[in-house]
Amino acid sequence: MDLIIVESPSKAKTISRYLQGKYRVDASGGHIRDLPQKKLGVSVERNYEPRYVTSPGKEEIIRRLAEEAKKAGRVYLATDPDREGEAISWHLQTVLGLPEDGENRIEFNEISPKAVLRALQHPRKINYNLVDAQQARRVLDRLVGYKLSPLLNNKIQNGLSAGRVQSVALRLVVEREREIDAFRPEEYWTISAEVQDENRAFSPFRILLDRKNGKKFKVTSKAQADEVLADLAAGRYVVAGLKKTIAKSHAPAPFTTSTLQQDASNKLGMTAPETMLMAQHLYEGMDLEGEGHVAFVTYIRTDSTRVSADAQEAARAFIKEKFGEEYLPEKPNFYASKKGAQDAHEAIRPIDLTRTPESVKKLLDRKHYNVYKLIYERFIASQMAEAQYDAMAMDIANGAYGLKANGRALRFAGFTAIYADFRKEDEEETKGLLPPLEEGQTLAELSHSAEQRFTKPPVRYTDASLVKAMEDKGIGRPSTYASIISVLTKRKYVEKEGKYMKPTEIAYRITDMLVRYFKDIMDVGFTADMEEKLDRIEDGGEDWRSIIAEFYPPFEAQLRFASTDGDEMTEILCEKCGHPMVRKTGKYGKYLACSNYPACSNIISEDETQYSDTLCPKCGARMLVKSGRYGKFLACPNYPACRSTLPYGQEKEDVFEGVCPECGKPTKVLKTRTNKTYYGCSGYPDCKFMSWDVPTGEKCPKCGGALIRSPRGVVKCSNKGCSYKVTKKKA
Repeated sequence: MDLIIVESPSKAKTISRYLQGKYRVDASGGHIRDLPQKKLGVSVERNYEPRYVTSPGKEEIIRRLAEEAKKAGRVYLATDPDREGEAISWHLQTVLGLPEDGENRIEFNEISPKAVLRALQHPRKINYNLVDAQQARRVLDRLVGYKLSPLLNNKIQNGLSAGRVQSVALRLVVEREREIDAFRPEEYWTISAEVQDENRAFSPFRILLDRKNGKKFKVTSKAQADEVLADLAAGRYVVAGLKKTIAKSHAPAPFTTSTLQQDASNKLGMTAPETMLMAQHLYEGMDLEGEGHVAFVTYIRTDSTRVSADAQEAARAFIKEKFGEEYLPEKPNFYASKKGAQDAHEAIRPIDLTRTPESVKKLLDRKHYNVYKLIYERFIASQMAEAQYDAMAMDIANGAYGLKANGRALRFAGFTAIYADFRKEDEEETKGLLPPLEEGQTLAELSHSAEQRFTKPPVRYTDASLVKAMEDKGIGRPSTYASIISVLTKRKYVEKEGKYMKPTEIAYRITDMLVRYFKDIMDVGFTADMEEKLDRIEDGGEDWRSIIAEFYPPFEAQLRFASTDGDEMTEILCEKCGHPMVRKTGKYGKYLACSNYPACSNIISEDETQYSDTLCPKCGARMLVKSGRYGKFLACPNYPACRSTLPYGQEKEDVFEGVCPECGKPTKVLKTRTNKTYYGCSGYPDCKFMSWDVPTGEKCPKCGGALIRSPRGVVKCSNKGCSYKVTKKKA
């Protein structure tokens, strides 16, 4: 029996049902090989050769697939029809030992019996251009992410990450917020009047001030508004011009990945990751009671608005039957894809038009149903006739002032019969048609008003508007939009206020640092250009390694500069190897690092170069002033050989008591960290004598040890093995 391998178990279940046991269908669970998780995995010295390893947890899956492949008559690789899917098939081919030039790759845009069987009849070789494009993206993203993220962690704080596309998207959010902060509202006034024909034959309607002396005119203060109202009251309103038209609204294109995410956000309030999860389930197949596993929609990662001729004809037949001949355009509607679109797949559409949203409403949960209904109705609408409106524009004159009125009324529903037209209503537009007046006709004023307003700042990004911005600017691709937004949220670089994104404080610091040192990576145009280069690899026009080789050396130079900018060589010598220390700035402030790195990785806080006069109670070394979570303290410079620490502050006021028996100098009264008193020679470091009791300056005549005076005043030998003691004579 032949074997078909897909990524998802759900997808495998759907295809297996459609093929009715004639093929064995199994799933790889996505990638079985990838770059290592905790290492760079890219050999820069060997022409950016990636090192692939088995993905964690995939060992058993590989063993199972290998056994099944050996038994199979033929193996078909049916992963998703995109770069990522092609790369997964290539990894499967490599790991399973399938022939490199074997025709075992099949693809389909929809999971339906017809599409799967047609694909099985036309197997092909792996498209290595697609694989190379995916490898280039993976290596690029790994180099950028693995090099920038440690820099952010060193300079700002731990736990941060950067990405080639993610960081540019974050920059958009940050810069929008700064535009909002810098915005200063400007006052303006809306002057309007409610008027009616003098004979009162027609209903009143609203007109708005538009011009003065034939030029656009804006009222900017209350005094000016009062003046205009007085002038209008003193004059009279006359119809100066009329224009009647039939306005047409063309049906929208079927969904691409980005427009689906935008519409789901605007109409359903769903996030981009949430929308894509629901859509993925609908694409791979879901269990329906009484029917088994069923797929609902075509492939969901696409930037194309193209649909197949069969799908168009099915839609036109459905429209004719349900809505009537007049809702069917003379020719099928075709839509141009956006510039730069890969156009590799059809637009997102339902697989079977007989499976209407109403027929599955009770079988699907609310979110899956809402997304399916959105996709279904958008596709049907895309093949319907235009909506038509009776529109009228009227110019009214009053002395030096010109006013206007616009009205619109639905004439023919067209595509809006199934798909709501979310055209933003014009605040200056009258709902319904204006009365059929004639030029020169005088109007009576019923009332007038002056409304104070202020210009509004730019609007924060939502999931929908950020996806649209990324698409318009050429940042990322359909498969990446949702994951980018998900990372920004999970990393807490943005927080949601309602549906709007607001950057957190750390987002500003990340963006400012990356823009300062990596202007090209953070440039929207550079990122879009890189996407075009990846497309050229896919088209077979460029070698993927040459693109990495062009990118990486300048990036590495920027990285070196960013990591050393502000470094200052000092005369302080490393206590471990003797090389000069370099003053650096990190997330906790300034610190000193050995210039002999990586041979010596000694790092100390700037404060740690401050020596105290306090002697280490264990080894006699002059102790260093250090900073910890509870403030400053004293630590032995011979760490880790000596781990002695003391409270900070006792070294400021020296108290002397006793005499050193070694050199005759006074001894200092010192304290341990637990506040226990001890005595050390003031001649340190030349003399390292220490004692727990006050030294008398004399030595024991019996063993040569130091004579000390106990707290009770008894003079005795400090050597515990010696019994010498000076007893006081009786008076």
